[in-house]
Amino acid sequence: MTQPTFTPETIRNVAIAGHSDTGKTSLASAMLFDSGTVTRLLKVDDGNTVTDFDEDEQDRKITINTAVAHFVHRDTKINLIDTPGYGIYTTDAVQGLRVADAVLLLASAVAGIEVQTEKLWKEAARFELPVLLGVNLMDRDRASFDRTLAAMHKKFGREVVALQMPIGEAASFKGLVDLLSGKAYTWEHDESGTPKEVDVPADLADAVASSREALMEMVAEQDEELMEAYLEAGELDEATMRTALAKAIHTRALFPAFVLAGGKNMGVQPMMDALVDLVPPANWRPVKAKVGGEDKELAAAPDQPFSAYAFKTISDPYAGRITLLRVFSGAVASDATVKNATQDGQERLGALSSLQGKELEHIAEVTTGDICAVPKLKDTHTGDSLCDPKADIVHTPVQIPEAAISFALEPASKGDEDKLASALARIRDEDPTIKVGRDPQTKELLISGTGQLHVEVAVGRLKKRFKVDVLLHPPKVPYRETLTASAEVTTRHKKQTGGAGQFAECKIRLDPVARGVGYEFIDKIFGGSISQGYRPAVNKGIQEAAERGVLAGYPMVDFSVTLLDGKEHSVDSSEMAFKIAGRKAFKECAAKCKPTMLEPVMRIDVFTPEEFMGDVMGDLNSRRGRVQGMDSEDGTTVIHAQVPLAELLTYSPTLRSITGGRADYHMEFSHYAEVPKQIQEKIIAESKSEEEEEED
Repeated sequence: MTQPTFTPETIRNVAIAGHSDTGKTSLASAMLFDSGTVTRLLKVDDGNTVTDFDEDEQDRKITINTAVAHFVHRDTKINLIDTPGYGIYTTDAVQGLRVADAVLLLASAVAGIEVQTEKLWKEAARFELPVLLGVNLMDRDRASFDRTLAAMHKKFGREVVALQMPIGEAASFKGLVDLLSGKAYTWEHDESGTPKEVDVPADLADAVASSREALMEMVAEQDEELMEAYLEAGELDEATMRTALAKAIHTRALFPAFVLAGGKNMGVQPMMDALVDLVPPANWRPVKAKVGGEDKELAAAPDQPFSAYAFKTISDPYAGRITLLRVFSGAVASDATVKNATQDGQERLGALSSLQGKELEHIAEVTTGDICAVPKLKDTHTGDSLCDPKADIVHTPVQIPEAAISFALEPASKGDEDKLASALARIRDEDPTIKVGRDPQTKELLISGTGQLHVEVAVGRLKKRFKVDVLLHPPKVPYRETLTASAEVTTRHKKQTGGAGQFAECKIRLDPVARGVGYEFIDKIFGGSISQGYRPAVNKGIQEAAERGVLAGYPMVDFSVTLLDGKEHSVDSSEMAFKIAGRKAFKECAAKCKPTMLEPVMRIDVFTPEEFMGDVMGDLNSRRGRVQGMDSEDGTTVIHAQVPLAELLTYSPTLRSITGGRADYHMEFSHYAEVPKQIQEKIIAESKSEEEEEED
């Protein structure tokens, strides 16, 4: 077996994360150019970057999918994991963090700390990942390093330390001062990325000295011996500071901040040096996993049993399904047979490849800490764990959130049903946050996602990739009908057609029952007024009629039917006649039982920053919501409420608008409750109008 070129010690896995429009993809593109991996600086606006290779990404000029590219710098392989910045794709971004060893978290020097940056900061903390902070877009109008650094201190704490200072800002931005070495660098505005060492500008000398001293103090604070040395000498040398700083970054004691203008390829090469010097190697800590069903720690080493986590699936219409893996322990070669420990099955890996966006470069094997792609795995999905066939190693998967919004979906051409089913399966493989299912009551095919744009992009892929045109509609609310009073009727069905006729008569009583009981049929006929063989037909006819209700065509629930009496004819009676009689009896009787409509009520938990609590509660009240209680934690308020589903169909975009995208929510079904009379009247009128349109 050919030995891999890189060992875990010389591999760095870095997730580039942050809010949308903070320049993540442009920075990745600049690193690939400066390392010689690509021959020109590729641009988001030109739609040709390595990591934004999806057609939707190029059209919309946003990152939708987590993508991987790599470059070699100072004999170190750096795997860049370029993650989406839109909130609706948070899960995809978190999958990227799940397989990283550090996060390069970008903030805009213009906009400061935005919502998604905050969210991903918290996710990095959950994974206990070191974080390097990039103050990007320093070349833009109104850019301010000091303002952004102050916002970082406020949001993330005093542990944020500046490692660099900018030379100029906005249109005058031209370079930076490295506070570790005390050296200054400038760049021409030619996007070449080549730094030129210069003297520290005189007007920055005092600020640089002050900032360097503050950095020394923060580094010295992390170690008692270091603090003593600093107090004795009044200074720490660069090598000591660099070593101590790396250790503090790995333990999340400090979070260094860098100066960048990635789109102009300025400040990029010092950032690449930092990824080598300050990001921990791929074997920096033991791997936590379930081994044989028990929580254990594995050494991240090539001599351990092979184990890997599938963090992304790419569904290519030509190449098929491509699975992206992070190897956490051991090594594996092409064509090896491995175990899917999540599904308890076996997979043959086929050809292994390293990733350069969508381009695959075949490799003989992959070792601990590296990332690879495997085509056409049979049963492996995002979140699954693969391991040595003799082992049983399961890595904790990223939790897939509940869908926030649903749409009814139908093929534009009736002959495309099978094609649509196959395409939807491929879409779900690629994006597990997309849910597809059929509503058991309305029978509609529903596609659900984290937001309207999320669903629209998925539908766009159906057309562009799989050539399936679909129509989207708001989903129907699964209303139900029920009874509030009791009544009895006797109904006769009689029909003469020249030969044998149809005859059946039945007497029934309908009664409301407790909510949730469902349907009961009670046979109280004594004797033979209706033969035993015909009585189930009455029951069946009633159940069929109850499926369409009597008010607006919704199923009737929570009632009992008592069959009291009836008549039959020796020649003209039949099961069909009694089924028809049962249907007629139900409709006549239910109309006398003061029928009413029920609607699904959802239990909803809204997670919002405290400053938006009043607006969020006001909006819930306007949606006929009932607040059940509140909890507060770390500046976030959780509002517990019950709200009718009909009022939540447009909730996701409204909540995003109210809170600037900083709130989130989870909902699940609670119970059915009676619809207010004025709303019932509107639903019934709409139902009748639809029926008339269908008849026309």
